Amino acid sequence: MMNRPHPFRTLVASFVLPALGACCVLIAAAARAEPANLAPNADFEQASNDSPDGWAPRTWDGDGDFTYPEDGRDGGRAVGIASREGGDLSWTAQVPVEPNSLYRLSGWIRTENLEPGTGRGALLNVHELRPAATPALTGSNDWTRVETLVRTGGQETITVNCLFGGWGESTGKAWFDDIVLEPIDLTELKPEVTLHTDKTGEPINPFIYGQFIEHLGRCIYGGIWAEMLEDRKFYFPVTPDYRPYRALEDSPFPVVGASPWEILGPDDSVTMVGEDSFVGDHTPRVAAGSGIRQRDLGVVSGKEYEGYVWLRAPEQAATATVTLVWTEGDAGRQSVAIENVGPEYRKHPLRFTAGASTDEAMLEIGIEGAPVLVGTASLMPADNVDGLRADTLELLKQLGATMYRWPGGNFVSGYDWRDGIGDRDRRPPRRNPAWTGVEHNDFGMDEFLAFCRRVGAEPVITVNTGFGDHYSARQQVEYANGSTDTIGGRWRAENGNPEPYGTKYWCVGNEMWGDWQLGFMQLRHYTLKHNLVARAMWEADPELELVGSGALGRINRRFDPNEERGWTRGMLEQCADKMDYIAEHFYRGRRADDVPGHVAQMVEAVREKAEGHRKLQAELGLLPDRMMPIAMTEWNYWHHPYVYGELGCVYDLADALGIAAGLHEYFRHSDIMQMAHYAQTVNVIGCIKTTKTEAFFATTGLPLMLYRREFGSIPVELTGNHAMLGLDVAAAWTDGRAALTVAVVNPMSEPQTVALAVEGAELAGEGTVWTIAGDDPRLYNEVGEPRVQIAEEALKFDGQIDVAPYSITLVKLRKAGATCSPGRAKQ
Repeated sequence: MMNRPHPFRTLVASFVLPALGACCVLIAAAARAEPANLAPNADFEQASNDSPDGWAPRTWDGDGDFTYPEDGRDGGRAVGIASREGGDLSWTAQVPVEPNSLYRLSGWIRTENLEPGTGRGALLNVHELRPAATPALTGSNDWTRVETLVRTGGQETITVNCLFGGWGESTGKAWFDDIVLEPIDLTELKPEVTLHTDKTGEPINPFIYGQFIEHLGRCIYGGIWAEMLEDRKFYFPVTPDYRPYRALEDSPFPVVGASPWEILGPDDSVTMVGEDSFVGDHTPRVAAGSGIRQRDLGVVSGKEYEGYVWLRAPEQAATATVTLVWTEGDAGRQSVAIENVGPEYRKHPLRFTAGASTDEAMLEIGIEGAPVLVGTASLMPADNVDGLRADTLELLKQLGATMYRWPGGNFVSGYDWRDGIGDRDRRPPRRNPAWTGVEHNDFGMDEFLAFCRRVGAEPVITVNTGFGDHYSARQQVEYANGSTDTIGGRWRAENGNPEPYGTKYWCVGNEMWGDWQLGFMQLRHYTLKHNLVARAMWEADPELELVGSGALGRINRRFDPNEERGWTRGMLEQCADKMDYIAEHFYRGRRADDVPGHVAQMVEAVREKAEGHRKLQAELGLLPDRMMPIAMTEWNYWHHPYVYGELGCVYDLADALGIAAGLHEYFRHSDIMQMAHYAQTVNVIGCIKTTKTEAFFATTGLPLMLYRREFGSIPVELTGNHAMLGLDVAAAWTDGRAALTVAVVNPMSEPQTVALAVEGAELAGEGTVWTIAGDDPRLYNEVGEPRVQIAEEALKFDGQIDVAPYSITLVKLRKAGATCSPGRAKQ
């Protein structure tokens, strides 16, 4: 894939200071006096036992030599680090600081033949505050000054590192001298931003607003899919030992680890029959006078529910009664009688209207007259849309995601896509190969592609390169896109879809660099497999755009001990001609007591991937003319507690601020960042949450929805002092340049007023402002309590923007003389 160079990215690096990130040049803050240097023995001249006072060597990984030479920057002492085989090493100093304060960390570095390897090179950083790191030097450099901002959050002591390697191992030599850690006085500094509207970057790819759904927890089953019954195909045997829940048992949404069906009658009245089972390995045989029941169903008073049950009475005619129970007593139940159950399986429809609201409703299947085999059962709200939950679907449409990646994730490496096609009731149930619970195989390729059409999104299908093979991948492509002359295409037509889907984007495997992945193998073997699979897929459809499985700097030293290349490097060296994008993933945890640092994690993670790829791809000769775009196919915060089932995080306002700041960083790298899939949409670290009966937006869904709807698509260059005050600012023209959008993330506890100067365009004095804000960064949404929302109001623009504490502010201003309404940035 050919890509144009991105001059905007080069320009913006010199003047944009993303919130709390590393930078080469900082705008000086107003200061009343020369600030004190808090770094101990900053010039390394004080020594005891030929070691610099206040500093100590530390080995993080690998090995190397620590030196204390007399050839510093001004002819005095310096500290040095050298490694031949590769090391992640540092000279460290502990420094007391004031919490919630801003400092500048600077110093001088010299390098000789420094190869970054899997690390970054030579730099300064603060160990406890990962975003606080200077640019890294590599190669050979004379003494060079570097600096970065340090916002301390809740820290009272920090560890300053003169770092060699950094999150990986480097080789070569580096020296450090004249380290300065100085407080910055912000009392007289006011945020000022200048927009250079005639200087723009590469258009933002709409696929930056993508999403990811995986067969994990309650993302699909319990979130997107409307089926209410657990294990409706009886994967688990029904036994007298009724203990269905085996994980998260004390939470509202425990994980099923055994049969959720309870025997109604004697223990031996239900047996599992393996011969000629309806689906899967066995079918329950229910004796006359007994039955089975499933508990813990959610129903709403007055709402209708529909379903069916497949029944067979092999010995003689029988009667079945299927009952929805919402409370005790005759008034708390409604039944459907099924007469003359015969010797062949028949599908019997069900319909109920709940008489009360509860999460403890039950479905009972009672048998009279003769034993009955229960093939499978289903129960959904009657307002389901082709099997999708109507409430979740409505929110997904509002979210407006441009792309959905499916079915995994770790799940895909043990998934046979052929299990998920054909008659849903005859698709075999399986144990989830990567996570917990049962995979019903009710939501397969046809359902996924129909879902994407309903929400207006582009599908991305991931093929199995774990336990899967190239023939299966090719056949899967045929099923999606092939003619009816192919095996897969014929199956698709037989399943009711004669016309090809035309699915363009495909991921070749998922996280194949991880030893937790089913089918994990060493890099030199996997590159062969990737090429084999990619070639087979392109033979089935040469128009596909393929995403390879990358992991920047990742080396699995335990299981791939002889491999010196990072995974992404190896993939680009061996497979660049067999992919159109390369995937990267990242997740970050919670920093509860440091909101600015918590937010900055997203910015730093996106930047780390973008800049790491620029460096690597330049070394490999891919830049500037053959850039391999990045598809960030998983990104998000991931932390506890799990409230909405497996991996069902609760997200708060601080998380929403970080997601918005992460989007800003994607915009700054719009040339190389071409896709991003927020993981995993519903419940599982998701931006939408569901109970058994309701759905609502978590805080992180709000910026994703707002930016997709309203933010522009053509990034605009900007300069200013905003980063020193903790603000993250991004700007972009809408399509057609009829309106300018400006977004500000304020992770601080104080309100601020941003003076906004506009160069190169004249704007009208009126516009619209949207705000996501709250007085507490820990605010989160629940059913019926949307504590964090999007507020919209008209704006009279007078050259400044007011931003609330803990807020996202997005402003849209019409260009003077534009005849069209600003409208939405993109559709």
